[in-house]
Formats: sequence, structure tokens, C-alpha cells
Amino acid sequence: MITLREATPKDIELLRHWDTQQHVIDCDPDDWNWEEELARNPEWREQLVAELEGEPIGFIQIIDPHLEDSHYWGEVEKNKRAIDIWIGEENNLNKGYGTIMMNLAIKKCFADAAVTSILIDPLKSNTKAHRFYERLGFQFIEEREFEGSLCYVYELKRPV
Repeated sequence: MITLREATPKDIELLRHWDTQQHVIDCDPDDWNWEEELARNPEWREQLVAELEGEPIGFIQIIDPHLEDSHYWGEVEKNKRAIDIWIGEENNLNKGYGTIMMNLAIKKCFADAAVTSILIDPLKSNTKAHRFYERLGFQFIEEREFEGSLCYVYELKRPV
């Protein structure tokens, strides 16, 4: 059983370790500055650790891109969410954990009745991620550069 819990400063070493794993670098090469980010708790963001039977296996960040303070997404309508997700250790890939984690994140986003859609921005080069998100119902919107990285933007609209 996979559950989500709030990430805390106690997770810094684990998250730093995951950041050194090649499959994580391949999907997100950015420095997350964990010490600073885990010490703050803005209203527009949730940072979560996914656990399998109590053991950490992955990370999820859910943000409100309209309110997010760096304006990474640029001008975004209200009532959307954006998700970042990864599995920490390579031996946990291709076991369905990412699908379960993503479904939990989607459910969490749409639990707010005002949320109309969810955005995600895998690297253009990460074709496995493109297929993964498409299987979950995300639709390709555009190719876009974010902070020097070419990405594909996908959107999942709230089910009718």
C-alpha cells in the first residue's frame, strides 16, 4: 500500500541522495535547494513523500501555478495545479508505483472542487514520461522552454 505524507526537513538527506540517481537527474536535473524549500511551507504548495508500507519510495510536489512565487509557469489561470513526481531508487521503477503515486496526486488535486485541470512538464527528451502521462489521460498542449530546459506541457482536465 502506498501512502503520501508531508515532506519534512528530516527527509533532506534522502532527497539529496535521490537527486544523485541518474534516472532522477534524467527527469529533473534542477537543484531543489532542499534545506531552504523544506523549511518553508507556502499556501500554494504541498511537498509529499510517497511511502510503500512505511518505506519512502518517491516524491511529489503539487503547486498552484497561479500563486507560486517564482512564476515558473508564467501567467496561468486560477484553479489549476501542477505536479512534479519521481521515484527515488531505480529498483522501484516499472512496478506500477508511479501510477499509484500519480493517481493519489490527481485525486488530491481534484478533491478541491474549484480545480479545473492539472499541468505537468516532463523534459522533451523523457519519452517514457510522455507515454506515462498520456496513459493517465494527460493531453499534450505545447513544447515550451522552462529555465533553459525544453519540456512538453501536458494537461489533465477535470473529469466531467
